[in-house]
Amino acid sequence: MNAIRNILAYPLTVLHYIVFGVILLFFHPVQVIAFNVFGKKAHRKTVIWLNMCLTYSLYFLFSRVKFINKHQIPENVPLIIVANHQGTYDIPPIFWYLRKTYPNFVSKIELGKGIPSVSYNLRKGDSVLINRKDSRQALQTLMAFGDRVEKNKLTAVIFPEGTRSRTGIPKPFRENGLKMMVKKTPSSYIIPLSINNSWKLVRKGAFPLGVGIKVIMEVHEPIKSSSMPFDELMKLTEDTIRDAVMANRPH
Repeated sequence: MNAIRNILAYPLTVLHYIVFGVILLFFHPVQVIAFNVFGKKAHRKTVIWLNMCLTYSLYFLFSRVKFINKHQIPENVPLIIVANHQGTYDIPPIFWYLRKTYPNFVSKIELGKGIPSVSYNLRKGDSVLINRKDSRQALQTLMAFGDRVEKNKLTAVIFPEGTRSRTGIPKPFRENGLKMMVKKTPSSYIIPLSINNSWKLVRKGAFPLGVGIKVIMEVHEPIKSSSMPFDELMKLTEDTIRDAVMANRPH
């Protein structure tokens, strides 16, 4: 079975990249027209469709995402989705399955240019780009972002590991970014989100991609940010995500 998967991985990866690229190239001008002609609301709808298509493009690899949410996500309040990070393919499903909250991502500044659809959305939407080599810029950007999240009741997505895990085992969470966001959004709720098996899609790098992967994403119980001291909040969030990830790893 593994031998068949390894053989199929090459042509299916090529097919997937063709589809993935067509999606990005198609939605780039669609976004530009929507934003400049019809406004921000229309642009948001195109971004939702974009992420839907990117999520389902995994079917060309015979892979899919199982999204689990057994909790009621608070409405009309600022939200901070905190997740472990296993790869690029984490992003579209988070956006698509949590589209009612319209997630906005804390992304590295390098993604702000050169990628059709993605870079345009990051620049024109409510997401933010931080320079990880410039701590002052990153801090100021997060502070301003936190103010907007609180004022406009937005949803922020942050990956506290800093860089993705290449083995699926969560790296220790860094507290600075989340601490600043919580400080700036006193009425927010933390939404822990665990991601499993996404790393298997890129286990061998960008080529070939993994075939027949079942990515599992699970929303955990929301936590009121002001309900406990930050140290406790950080530990509870990290432990919740780590426990869920490790419980789903093969023994």
